[in-house]
Amino acid sequence: MLSTHTLTRSNVVNMSTVITAPLEALKRMIPTAEPRHMAATSGAPLTIPVPAPVDLGAPIPTLERIHTTQGGPGAALRIARQAAADFKREFAATGTPSRVSTHDLITLPYPTKFGLWRAPSSPAPFLFITNRMMIVRWNDSDGTPKTLVWEPSDFELDANTPYFAALRDQTPAPVLARMLTEHGTVPANLARLGIDPVEVDYLAFDHLHTQDVRRLLGTIKPQTDISPDTPVQGWFPNAKLVVQRHELEAMKDLHPLQRPWYQPETFIDLDPDRILPIDGDRLLGPGVALIRTPGHATGNQTLLLNTDTGVWGMSENVLAAELLTPEHSKLPGISGWASRWGQELIINANTIESTAQQYTSCVVEKSLVDRSQHDSRFVQFFPTSELTASPFAPGTHPTFVHGSLEHGTAA
Repeated sequence: MLSTHTLTRSNVVNMSTVITAPLEALKRMIPTAEPRHMAATSGAPLTIPVPAPVDLGAPIPTLERIHTTQGGPGAALRIARQAAADFKREFAATGTPSRVSTHDLITLPYPTKFGLWRAPSSPAPFLFITNRMMIVRWNDSDGTPKTLVWEPSDFELDANTPYFAALRDQTPAPVLARMLTEHGTVPANLARLGIDPVEVDYLAFDHLHTQDVRRLLGTIKPQTDISPDTPVQGWFPNAKLVVQRHELEAMKDLHPLQRPWYQPETFIDLDPDRILPIDGDRLLGPGVALIRTPGHATGNQTLLLNTDTGVWGMSENVLAAELLTPEHSKLPGISGWASRWGQELIINANTIESTAQQYTSCVVEKSLVDRSQHDSRFVQFFPTSELTASPFAPGTHPTFVHGSLEHGTAA
């Protein structure tokens, strides 16, 4: 069962009356989405554990040519469309997972100029996004059950990411309390579902911006801030973190464009045996795949799922399904900007590590997924951080949201 909502024209905020008291108060207390100061760092590369890559699941050779094409970004984009179409046919034939479900974690502010890159007309410095975790279960070819928890963000520790920590420190506590909505922690969601963390085999994120995974995996040494006397005991005693090796390598020695969005120091004392680096695209199980979608981050990856409503994709390359079909968006400024610039999508661009590459990755995602059965103008791309309506952010109310995704039956 899929919970999806289309916002009609009458639901869209009238821009002549949106400058409300909450927005004006917010703008007075936080004049821009720019933190006042983030400390620069320099020095030797960090000693983050990067084990040798593993052959998890099966490789996906069909998509390899996207990343080896000669001739520049235009040629890569052209090849990407065809490669994605070819793999979509292959992927649909692999079967489906036994169970998929999403669970809300937190709704929080995010700079509008990043989330709707170059296109928005909203006066609001922030839009709002909802982070969700996803539980995916399948059976391997030998019948062994497997469980993946996708996007299990520890939002309490993730708040220490330099960019968000700087904003937090300059935001009055009453305003911050109104801007954040905590729906449920990772352990609380699992407990509500009756899932024992020992059952979880894999953890994965689309990329590691903001992530502090120490309480998920545990550490091999005490941690001054959260466990000063003993090593951290992780929530998931058996799970391993599946991550693109290139992102771990990049985190050892971050570029200034990357530094505000990572917490690399929190990875130093992770147990190397709890990390599963992969290189490239992997089919994990029937209807479950991780594919490379670099650009937003060096090691960006997208979760693909084949369900009873067709193929879905999940990443943070865009913040709303409508940003992959902006011609149908009612967000002020979006469709006009896309038309004027001849662009078929609006990326989420806070780091701009490789803009053209991210654009191509979004086209891959758009080409792989199916159209929504609730509104065929939009695709079954489910952002890991989905744009969410808020009275604090006029002009950013989404035209269409997925809200949740359910597939299969509970074990």
